[in-house]
Amino acid sequence: MGEVERSAASVEEALEAALGELGISEQEAEVEILQEPKGGFLGLGSQQAVVRVRSREGSPTGGPGPEEDADLEEQGDVAAQFIEGLLDALGLEAEVEPAMVDGSMYVDIWGGDSPDAMGILIGRHGQTLDALHEVVRGAVQRSLGERCRVIVDVEDYRKRRRSQLISKAQNVARRVMRTGKAEALEPMNALERKTVHDAVARLGGLETGSEGEEPERRVVIRRGGGRFT
Repeated sequence: MGEVERSAASVEEALEAALGELGISEQEAEVEILQEPKGGFLGLGSQQAVVRVRSREGSPTGGPGPEEDADLEEQGDVAAQFIEGLLDALGLEAEVEPAMVDGSMYVDIWGGDSPDAMGILIGRHGQTLDALHEVVRGAVQRSLGERCRVIVDVEDYRKRRRSQLISKAQNVARRVMRTGKAEALEPMNALERKTVHDAVARLGGLETGSEGEEPERRVVIRRGGGRFT
């Protein structure tokens, strides 16, 4: 199967489902957003996000190519300008800086003399940061007419969390490989679940899938050949 369409409450969730069905990482995929999510009054008229994902020809050779680099840099600049305007409107002083890290474009927000304000931007378990990320993603997409692949970060919160997730996921994966017993990780958002899927895929011989409903949806790791619902 080289192409699938999936729908979910957010673009990230729909993308995760499509990538999982194809058994590929985002770097190996071409992604088309067919429909943005939209909330309706009291649930009426709401619509889910719909994405179409297809496998790229050939295997990825590492990081993004020159054209993708240019696209990501443009997205980073647009996102940074939007965030700067938003922070000005909120009366928050901070530095905003796009930076490419491990093939991903981050837009970093640094508080300097406003650590408390940065804590507010992150929120409990990163929930406020997740909401900010979605707002910025939507603004970039409307501006450029393409899917936003920028990751908004505050005081390196996401990068630290990513390192923790990769380490934990690979430790659990090795245990699953040794014991043969499937294990579930704690509930995570779609962006974090994709990090876990990619981390486990790099080890080989295992499968991951997401089970449960948001916000309790979590990644399950098991030996290859298992079945996810």
